[in-house]
Amino acid sequence: MKYYIIAGEASGDLHGSNLMKGIYAEDPQAEIRFWGGDEMASVWKSKSAAEKSEGGEARSEGVEEAVPETDTSSGLVRHYKEGAVMGFVEVLAKAGRLLKNVRFCKKDILAWNPDVVILIDYPGFNFKIAEFAHKAGFKVFYYIAPKVWASREGRIKKLKKYVDRLFIVFPFEKPYFDAKGVSYIYKGNPLVDAVDGSKAMLESREDFLNRNKLEDKPVIAMLAGSRKPEISTMMPVLTEFASRMHSLPQYSGYQFIIAGAPARSIKDYEAWLTDENREYIKILFGETQSIIRQAEAAVVNSGTASLETVLFNTPQVVGYITNPLTYWLAKHIIKVKYISLGNLIIDRLAFKEFIQADCNAEALTTEIRDLIENPTRRNAMLAEYNEIRTLLGGSGASAAVAKTLIEELKNKS
Repeated sequence: MKYYIIAGEASGDLHGSNLMKGIYAEDPQAEIRFWGGDEMASVWKSKSAAEKSEGGEARSEGVEEAVPETDTSSGLVRHYKEGAVMGFVEVLAKAGRLLKNVRFCKKDILAWNPDVVILIDYPGFNFKIAEFAHKAGFKVFYYIAPKVWASREGRIKKLKKYVDRLFIVFPFEKPYFDAKGVSYIYKGNPLVDAVDGSKAMLESREDFLNRNKLEDKPVIAMLAGSRKPEISTMMPVLTEFASRMHSLPQYSGYQFIIAGAPARSIKDYEAWLTDENREYIKILFGETQSIIRQAEAAVVNSGTASLETVLFNTPQVVGYITNPLTYWLAKHIIKVKYISLGNLIIDRLAFKEFIQADCNAEALTTEIRDLIENPTRRNAMLAEYNEIRTLLGGSGASAAVAKTLIEELKNKS
C-alpha cells in the first residue's frame, strides 16, 4: 500500500520515523512518501538501501529536501525546516509560504494517489490537508492528536468530519475525547520506545565523551528549542545562566552543553557565544538525547524534549519565552494549567515552569542549583518521573499503532 505522511516539526519527525519502521515491519512492500525531517529520511533511505542490496529496485537514488513537482517517486517531499512555525504572530508572518506549501501538498497527493494520508500533529497545516484529502476521497488518519484540549476546541468538528481514524498518545486525552464524542485508538506513547531503544540510553558515558571529544566533567544540558524565534529568545538567557553558574567555584568545572536542534546550524547560535564563554559552553548537533542522558540537570524549552528529559530521568526546569503579543493571545485562548507534557500527564508540577519574564538567568540558576545540591528535592522529582512513565504505558506503541493502522485501512478498503 501507499502511505503519504505529513509531519511538520522535529517531534513529528521523530514519531513519524518510528511509525515508518512499524509500517515497514507490518507491510514490507509499503511505499511511503512524506513531509518530515532527517529521522524519517533516514528510515526511508535504510529501507530503500536494503531493497537495493537484496536485488530489488530502489525507488529513488537518495532523498531530496524538495522534490520537483514532476517527481512522484517515494521519499521526502519537503523538510519541516522549510515551514515549521509556532505562535499566532509568527504564523501570520509566514502565511504566504505556508499557503504555498499547502497548495503544493494538495497537488502532490493527487499526483501520487496514496491509499491513506497520515497526519502527525502540526494542526495549522494538517487540518487544511485533512479537509482536502477527505473531500478528494482519500482515507485520512490523524496520528498524535492536535491539542484541541489546550486551545481551538472548535477544531473537534473538523476531526469528526474529515478524519477517518484518530490515534492519541496521552492518557489524559482519553476522558477528554470520550466526553467530546470523538472515537480514537490509544496504544500508549511512542516516545517511550524512542527513548528506551535510543543510542543515548544504551551507550556508556565514556563513549559519549570520546565521540564528542569532551572532557570527563559534569554536564548541564541546555535546550533552546527547535525554531529560530525560540532560539533567539532563549539563548541570551541560557548563556547568562551558564555564566552565572560557571562563576561559582563549585560549578567552574562544569560543561554547559547546548543541544543544537535538528535542521539548525551553528549560525543560529553563534551570536551569543563569546571567546570567554566558549571555554565552558559547547554546542553539539545530533546529540540531544545523549546530552540529556548524561546531564546532572537540564534547562529545557517546553515541548517534546521536556518529556524526553522525564524518560531519561534527568532533573529539569522548563523555560519558555515567546513574542509578547503571542503570549498575550495565548493566555486568552489556551486552557491548560501547564505548558509541559510531563506536568499535564501527572496534573501537577513535577518540575517548575518559568515563562516569559520569570524565565531569567537568576531564577534558572537558583532552580538548577537546588536540583543538584538538594538530594531530597532531586529524589522527589525522580519519583514524579516514575509516575509519569507509568501513566504513559509500556513499550511497543509505534509498532502497535502501525499494525492497527494497517488493519483499519484494510477494513475500510
